[in-house]
Amino acid sequence: MNVLGRTEPADAGPVATLGTYRAADGSEGAAVGVDLDRPHSALVVGKRGYGKSHTLGVLAEDAARAAGVAPVVVDPMGEFGGLADGAVPARIVDAPTVPAAAVPADAWPALFDRSATDPVGALLWEAAREAETLDGMVAHVDDADVGTGVGRAARNHLRLADSWGIFDPDGLDAETLLSGAATVLDCSTHPDPAASALVRGVALALYDACVERRPDRLPWLLLDEAHAFFDGVAAPALETVLTRGRTPGVSLVAATQRPGSLPGIAVSQSDLLIAHRLTAVADVEALAGATPTYLTGTLRDRLPTDPGGAVVVDDATESVHGVQVRRRATPHGGADPRASARGGDAETEEESLRSRSVDHGPPARLP
Repeated sequence: MNVLGRTEPADAGPVATLGTYRAADGSEGAAVGVDLDRPHSALVVGKRGYGKSHTLGVLAEDAARAAGVAPVVVDPMGEFGGLADGAVPARIVDAPTVPAAAVPADAWPALFDRSATDPVGALLWEAAREAETLDGMVAHVDDADVGTGVGRAARNHLRLADSWGIFDPDGLDAETLLSGAATVLDCSTHPDPAASALVRGVALALYDACVERRPDRLPWLLLDEAHAFFDGVAAPALETVLTRGRTPGVSLVAATQRPGSLPGIAVSQSDLLIAHRLTAVADVEALAGATPTYLTGTLRDRLPTDPGGAVVVDDATESVHGVQVRRRATPHGGADPRASARGGDAETEEESLRSRSVDHGPPARLP
Protein backbone atom coordinates (compact mmCIF):
# COMPACT_ATOMS: atom_id res chain seq x y z
CA MET A 1 0.00 0.00 0.00
CA ASN A 2 1.17 3.50 -0.81
CA VAL A 3 0.38 5.82 2.10
CA LEU A 4 -0.28 9.45 1.24
CA GLY A 5 0.78 12.13 3.71
CA ARG A 6 3.71 10.01 4.88
CA THR A 7 7.36 9.82 3.92
CA GLU A 8 8.09 6.89 6.25
CA PRO A 9 7.39 3.23 5.36
CA ALA A 10 3.74 2.21 4.99
CA ASP A 11 3.82 0.19 8.23
CA ALA A 12 5.08 3.12 10.32
CA GLY A 13 1.73 3.79 11.99
CA PRO A 14 -2.05 3.69 11.56
CA VAL A 15 -3.47 4.16 8.07
CA ALA A 16 -6.89 4.89 6.59
CA THR A 17 -7.45 2.80 3.47
CA LEU A 18 -8.73 5.38 0.99
CA GLY A 19 -9.14 3.16 -2.07
CA THR A 20 -7.12 2.06 -5.06
CA TYR A 21 -5.20 3.70 -7.85
CA ARG A 22 -7.09 4.32 -11.08
CA ALA A 23 -5.31 3.17 -14.21
CA ALA A 24 -5.68 5.04 -17.49
CA ASP A 25 -8.14 2.40 -18.70
CA GLY A 26 -10.25 2.75 -15.54
CA SER A 27 -9.10 -0.50 -13.93
CA GLU A 28 -8.11 -0.69 -10.27
CA GLY A 29 -4.50 -0.73 -9.19
CA ALA A 30 -2.67 -0.97 -5.89
CA ALA A 31 -4.22 0.09 -2.58
CA VAL A 32 -3.87 3.71 -1.47
CA GLY A 33 -3.95 4.84 2.16
CA VAL A 34 -3.88 8.09 4.10
CA ASP A 35 -1.55 8.61 7.04
CA LEU A 36 -3.28 8.74 10.45
CA ASP A 37 -0.11 8.71 12.51
CA ARG A 38 0.71 12.40 12.25
CA PRO A 39 -1.58 15.43 12.30
CA HIS A 40 -2.80 16.74 8.95
CA SER A 41 -4.93 19.50 7.49
CA ALA A 42 -6.94 17.95 4.67
CA LEU A 43 -9.52 19.32 2.26
CA VAL A 44 -12.12 17.12 0.57
CA VAL A 45 -14.08 18.78 -2.24
CA GLY A 46 -16.61 17.74 -4.86
CA LYS A 47 -20.01 18.65 -6.21
CA ARG A 48 -23.11 16.96 -4.84
CA GLY A 49 -23.37 13.28 -5.65
CA TYR A 50 -19.71 12.64 -6.51
CA GLY A 51 -18.39 11.31 -3.19
CA LYS A 52 -17.32 14.19 -0.97
CA SER A 53 -19.29 13.13 2.13
CA HIS A 54 -18.72 9.46 1.31
CA THR A 55 -14.95 10.05 1.41
CA LEU A 56 -15.26 11.83 4.75
CA GLY A 57 -17.06 8.74 6.06
CA VAL A 58 -14.33 6.44 4.70
CA LEU A 59 -11.69 8.41 6.62
CA ALA A 60 -13.86 8.45 9.75
CA GLU A 61 -14.31 4.66 9.66
CA ASP A 62 -10.61 3.88 9.71
CA ALA A 63 -9.80 6.69 12.12
CA ALA A 64 -12.33 5.11 14.50
CA ARG A 65 -10.48 1.79 14.25
CA ALA A 66 -7.01 3.29 14.70
CA ALA A 67 -5.22 3.17 18.04
CA GLY A 68 -4.23 6.60 19.31
CA VAL A 69 -6.79 8.50 17.20
CA ALA A 70 -10.07 10.12 18.33
CA PRO A 71 -12.21 11.22 15.36
CA VAL A 72 -14.96 13.78 15.89
CA VAL A 73 -17.38 14.13 12.97
CA VAL A 74 -19.49 17.27 12.66
CA ASP A 75 -22.63 16.15 10.81
CA PRO A 76 -24.74 19.15 9.72
CA MET A 77 -27.07 17.12 7.46
CA GLY A 78 -27.64 13.95 9.52
CA GLU A 79 -25.72 11.77 7.04
CA PHE A 80 -23.26 9.97 9.31
CA GLY A 81 -25.52 8.06 11.68
CA GLY A 82 -24.54 4.83 9.93
CA LEU A 83 -21.09 5.00 11.52
CA ALA A 84 -22.66 3.62 14.69
CA ASP A 85 -24.13 0.47 13.11
CA GLY A 86 -21.56 -1.71 14.90
CA ALA A 87 -18.92 -2.14 12.18
CA VAL A 88 -16.66 0.47 13.80
CA PRO A 89 -16.48 1.85 17.34
CA ALA A 90 -18.60 4.99 17.10
CA ARG A 91 -21.32 6.82 18.97
CA ILE A 92 -23.90 9.35 17.80
CA VAL A 93 -24.66 12.41 19.89
CA ASP A 94 -28.15 13.39 18.74
CA ALA A 95 -28.32 16.59 20.75
CA PRO A 96 -24.73 17.80 21.26
CA THR A 97 -24.15 20.56 23.75
CA VAL A 98 -21.20 22.58 25.04
CA PRO A 99 -20.89 24.87 28.06
CA ALA A 100 -21.69 28.48 27.23
CA ALA A 101 -18.20 29.36 28.44
CA ALA A 102 -16.75 27.20 25.63
CA VAL A 103 -17.59 30.06 23.26
CA PRO A 104 -15.23 32.98 23.99
CA ALA A 105 -16.80 36.20 25.21
CA ASP A 106 -15.69 38.15 22.14
CA ALA A 107 -17.65 35.78 19.89
CA TRP A 108 -21.06 36.37 21.46
CA PRO A 109 -21.91 39.64 19.63
CA ALA A 110 -21.12 38.03 16.24
CA LEU A 111 -23.32 35.08 17.15
CA PHE A 112 -26.28 37.43 16.70
CA ASP A 113 -24.81 39.58 13.90
CA ARG A 114 -24.04 42.33 16.35
CA SER A 115 -20.99 44.54 16.34
CA ALA A 116 -18.86 44.40 19.47
CA THR A 117 -18.98 48.20 19.57
CA ASP A 118 -22.73 48.72 19.52
CA PRO A 119 -24.45 48.90 22.93
CA VAL A 120 -26.20 45.52 22.67
CA GLY A 121 -23.11 43.73 21.35
CA ALA A 122 -20.94 45.29 24.04
CA LEU A 123 -23.39 44.16 26.74
CA LEU A 124 -23.42 40.60 25.39
CA TRP A 125 -19.60 40.54 25.39
CA GLU A 126 -19.50 41.84 28.96
CA ALA A 127 -22.13 39.32 30.13
CA ALA A 128 -20.23 36.41 28.58
CA ARG A 129 -17.00 37.61 30.16
CA GLU A 130 -18.52 37.83 33.61
CA ALA A 131 -20.68 34.66 33.64
CA GLU A 132 -20.12 31.05 32.60
CA THR A 133 -23.74 30.03 32.01
CA LEU A 134 -26.67 31.45 30.06
CA ASP A 135 -28.59 31.99 33.28
CA GLY A 136 -25.65 33.92 34.67
CA MET A 137 -25.44 36.01 31.51
CA VAL A 138 -29.15 36.87 31.71
CA ALA A 139 -28.73 37.86 35.36
CA HIS A 140 -25.81 40.12 34.41
CA VAL A 141 -27.93 41.80 31.72
CA ASP A 142 -30.79 42.29 34.19
CA ASP A 143 -28.43 44.02 36.63
CA ALA A 144 -26.66 46.14 34.01
CA ASP A 145 -27.10 49.91 34.11
CA VAL A 146 -28.23 50.28 30.51
CA GLY A 147 -31.25 51.61 28.67
CA THR A 148 -34.42 49.54 28.62
CA GLY A 149 -34.16 48.86 24.90
CA VAL A 150 -30.54 47.70 25.10
CA GLY A 151 -31.26 45.36 27.98
CA ARG A 152 -34.37 43.96 26.30
CA ALA A 153 -32.50 43.29 23.04
CA ALA A 154 -29.61 41.55 24.81
CA ARG A 155 -32.03 39.47 26.87
CA ASN A 156 -33.93 38.41 23.75
CA HIS A 157 -30.70 37.32 22.09
CA LEU A 158 -29.82 35.17 25.08
CA ARG A 159 -33.31 33.66 25.11
CA LEU A 160 -32.84 32.76 21.45
CA ALA A 161 -29.53 31.10 22.31
CA ASP A 162 -31.26 29.13 25.05
CA SER A 163 -33.92 27.95 22.58
CA TRP A 164 -31.20 26.36 20.42
CA GLY A 165 -30.57 23.79 23.15
CA ILE A 166 -26.80 23.65 22.58
CA PHE A 167 -25.58 25.31 25.78
CA ASP A 168 -25.36 23.19 28.93
CA PRO A 169 -22.94 23.47 31.86
CA ASP A 170 -22.44 19.69 31.56
CA GLY A 171 -21.95 19.74 27.80
CA LEU A 172 -19.22 18.01 25.81
CA ASP A 173 -15.65 18.54 26.89
CA ALA A 174 -12.29 17.43 25.51
CA GLU A 175 -12.02 14.50 27.90
CA THR A 176 -15.27 13.03 26.57
CA LEU A 177 -14.41 13.67 22.93
CA LEU A 178 -10.95 12.11 23.31
CA SER A 179 -12.18 9.05 25.20
CA GLY A 180 -11.80 6.58 22.34
CA ALA A 181 -14.73 5.85 20.06
CA ALA A 182 -15.51 8.04 17.09
CA THR A 183 -18.02 10.73 18.02
CA VAL A 184 -20.60 11.97 15.53
CA LEU A 185 -22.18 15.30 16.44
CA ASP A 186 -25.58 15.42 14.74
CA CYS A 187 -26.24 19.11 14.09
CA SER A 188 -28.99 18.56 11.53
CA THR A 189 -31.67 20.22 13.66
CA HIS A 190 -29.60 23.25 14.63
CA PRO A 191 -29.76 26.60 12.83
CA ASP A 192 -26.46 27.73 11.32
CA PRO A 193 -25.45 30.11 14.16
CA ALA A 194 -26.07 27.39 16.77
CA ALA A 195 -24.07 24.77 14.87
CA SER A 196 -21.26 27.25 14.33
CA ALA A 197 -21.15 28.06 18.05
CA LEU A 198 -21.02 24.35 18.83
CA VAL A 199 -18.13 23.81 16.39
CA ARG A 200 -16.21 26.73 17.84
CA GLY A 201 -16.55 25.29 21.32
CA VAL A 202 -15.55 21.79 20.22
CA ALA A 203 -12.59 22.91 18.10
CA LEU A 204 -11.22 25.12 20.88
CA ALA A 205 -11.69 22.37 23.48
CA LEU A 206 -9.71 19.87 21.39
CA TYR A 207 -6.98 22.37 20.56
CA ASP A 208 -6.59 23.59 24.16
CA ALA A 209 -6.49 20.02 25.48
CA CYS A 210 -3.60 19.16 23.16
CA VAL A 211 -1.75 22.36 24.03
CA GLU A 212 -2.15 21.97 27.78
CA ARG A 213 -1.47 18.25 28.10
CA ARG A 214 -0.52 15.15 26.13
CA PRO A 215 -3.77 13.23 25.55
CA ASP A 216 -3.71 9.49 24.92
CA ARG A 217 -5.38 10.03 21.54
CA LEU A 218 -4.85 12.66 18.86
CA PRO A 219 -8.07 14.35 17.73
CA TRP A 220 -9.19 14.38 14.11
CA LEU A 221 -11.99 16.91 13.54
CA LEU A 222 -13.93 15.95 10.39
CA LEU A 223 -16.19 18.74 9.24
CA ASP A 224 -18.81 18.34 6.52
CA GLU A 225 -20.26 21.39 4.71
CA ALA A 226 -17.22 23.26 5.97
CA HIS A 227 -17.99 26.45 4.02
CA ALA A 228 -20.89 27.16 6.39
CA PHE A 229 -18.63 27.03 9.44
CA PHE A 230 -15.82 29.09 7.96
CA ASP A 231 -18.44 31.76 7.34
CA GLY A 232 -19.65 31.85 10.96
CA VAL A 233 -18.39 32.28 14.51
CA ALA A 234 -16.51 28.98 14.26
CA ALA A 235 -14.05 30.46 11.74
CA PRO A 236 -11.41 31.79 14.18
CA ALA A 237 -11.16 28.42 15.98
CA LEU A 238 -10.94 26.51 12.68
CA GLU A 239 -8.24 28.85 11.41
CA THR A 240 -6.31 28.32 14.65
CA VAL A 241 -6.43 24.56 14.11
CA LEU A 242 -5.35 25.00 10.48
CA THR A 243 -2.39 27.26 11.21
CA ARG A 244 -1.26 26.03 14.63
CA GLY A 245 -2.86 22.64 15.17
CA ARG A 246 -0.06 20.48 13.81
CA THR A 247 2.40 21.12 16.65
CA PRO A 248 0.02 20.08 19.47
CA GLY A 249 -1.42 17.27 17.31
CA VAL A 250 -4.86 18.39 16.11
CA SER A 251 -5.98 17.36 12.61
CA LEU A 252 -8.75 18.97 10.57
CA VAL A 253 -10.48 17.41 7.56
CA ALA A 254 -12.78 19.98 5.94
CA ALA A 255 -15.24 18.74 3.30
CA THR A 256 -17.24 21.05 1.06
CA GLN A 257 -19.00 21.18 -2.29
CA ARG A 258 -18.17 24.90 -2.48
CA PRO A 259 -14.40 25.42 -2.17
CA GLY A 260 -14.85 28.82 -3.79
CA SER A 261 -16.66 29.92 -0.61
CA LEU A 262 -13.80 28.94 1.70
CA PRO A 263 -11.23 31.49 2.88
CA GLY A 264 -7.92 31.20 1.08
CA ILE A 265 -6.22 29.92 4.22
CA ALA A 266 -8.41 26.79 4.23
CA VAL A 267 -7.01 25.83 0.83
CA SER A 268 -3.42 27.04 1.20
CA GLN A 269 -2.87 25.38 4.61
CA SER A 270 -4.11 21.94 3.52
CA ASP A 271 -1.32 19.40 3.06
CA LEU A 272 -3.74 16.86 1.57
CA LEU A 273 -6.31 17.74 -1.10
CA ILE A 274 -8.85 15.10 -2.18
CA ALA A 275 -10.79 16.52 -5.12
CA HIS A 276 -13.82 14.85 -6.68
CA ARG A 277 -15.64 16.27 -9.66
CA LEU A 278 -16.12 20.05 -9.74
CA THR A 279 -17.74 22.07 -12.53
CA ALA A 280 -18.32 25.56 -11.13
CA VAL A 281 -15.65 27.96 -12.38
CA ALA A 282 -15.27 29.70 -9.01
CA ASP A 283 -14.69 26.37 -7.23
CA VAL A 284 -12.10 25.13 -9.72
CA GLU A 285 -10.30 28.48 -9.65
CA ALA A 286 -10.22 28.46 -5.85
CA LEU A 287 -8.22 25.23 -5.95
CA ALA A 288 -6.14 26.27 -8.95
CA GLY A 289 -4.91 29.28 -6.98
CA ALA A 290 -3.18 26.92 -4.56
CA THR A 291 -1.96 24.44 -7.18
CA PRO A 292 1.53 23.22 -6.20
CA THR A 293 4.49 23.60 -8.52
CA TYR A 294 4.95 19.83 -8.70
CA LEU A 295 1.56 19.33 -10.41
CA THR A 296 2.06 18.59 -14.10
CA GLY A 297 -0.56 20.38 -16.17
CA THR A 298 -3.63 21.93 -14.56
CA LEU A 299 -5.80 20.64 -11.76
CA ARG A 300 -8.85 21.19 -13.96
CA ASP A 301 -7.48 18.64 -16.43
CA ARG A 302 -6.90 16.07 -13.68
CA LEU A 303 -10.32 16.26 -12.02
CA PRO A 304 -12.33 13.01 -12.41
CA THR A 305 -15.79 12.85 -13.93
CA ASP A 306 -17.15 9.66 -12.33
CA PRO A 307 -18.63 9.34 -8.80
CA GLY A 308 -16.04 8.06 -6.34
CA GLY A 309 -13.08 9.11 -8.45
CA ALA A 310 -10.67 11.64 -6.93
CA VAL A 311 -7.39 13.33 -7.59
CA VAL A 312 -5.25 13.55 -4.44
CA VAL A 313 -2.56 16.20 -4.07
CA ASP A 314 -0.07 15.20 -1.36
CA ASP A 315 2.35 17.83 -0.07
CA ALA A 316 4.30 15.36 2.10
CA THR A 317 5.57 13.46 -0.93
CA GLU A 318 4.96 16.28 -3.44
CA SER A 319 2.95 13.99 -5.67
CA VAL A 320 -0.44 13.77 -7.36
CA HIS A 321 -2.52 10.59 -7.56
CA GLY A 322 -5.66 9.39 -9.32
CA VAL A 323 -7.72 7.31 -6.85
CA GLN A 324 -10.99 5.42 -6.76
CA VAL A 325 -12.36 5.74 -3.22
CA ARG A 326 -13.38 2.44 -1.63
CA ARG A 327 -16.91 1.53 -0.63
CA ARG A 328 -18.01 2.26 2.92
CA ALA A 329 -17.98 -0.44 5.60
CA THR A 330 -20.93 1.35 7.25
CA PRO A 331 -24.13 2.73 5.69
CA HIS A 332 -23.76 6.10 4.02
CA GLY A 333 -26.73 8.35 4.65
CA GLY A 334 -25.85 10.92 2.00
CA ALA A 335 -27.12 9.07 -1.06
CA ASP A 336 -30.07 10.64 -2.86
CA PRO A 337 -33.50 9.07 -2.23
CA ARG A 338 -34.87 7.08 -5.19
CA ALA A 339 -38.43 6.66 -6.32
CA SER A 340 -37.61 3.09 -7.36
CA ALA A 341 -36.94 2.26 -3.70
CA ARG A 342 -40.40 3.44 -2.60
CA GLY A 343 -42.52 0.86 -4.48
CA GLY A 344 -44.28 -1.99 -2.72
CA ASP A 345 -42.19 -4.75 -4.36
CA ALA A 346 -38.91 -2.86 -4.38
CA GLU A 347 -36.23 -2.92 -1.73
CA THR A 348 -36.87 -0.61 1.17
CA GLU A 349 -35.02 2.65 0.77
CA GLU A 350 -32.75 1.78 3.67
CA GLU A 351 -31.81 -1.52 2.04
CA SER A 352 -31.26 0.20 -1.28
CA LEU A 353 -28.94 2.78 0.21
CA ARG A 354 -27.06 0.11 2.12
CA SER A 355 -26.55 -2.03 -0.98
CA ARG A 356 -24.94 0.88 -2.75
CA SER A 357 -22.72 2.02 0.10
CA VAL A 358 -21.56 -0.96 2.14
CA ASP A 359 -18.46 -3.01 1.52
CA HIS A 360 -19.25 -6.54 2.74
CA GLY A 361 -15.61 -7.58 2.51
CA PRO A 362 -13.00 -7.51 5.27
CA PRO A 363 -12.39 -4.27 7.17
CA ALA A 364 -9.70 -1.89 6.04
CA ARG A 365 -6.22 -3.01 7.09
CA LEU A 366 -4.48 -1.05 9.78
CA PRO A 367 -0.75 -1.61 10.30
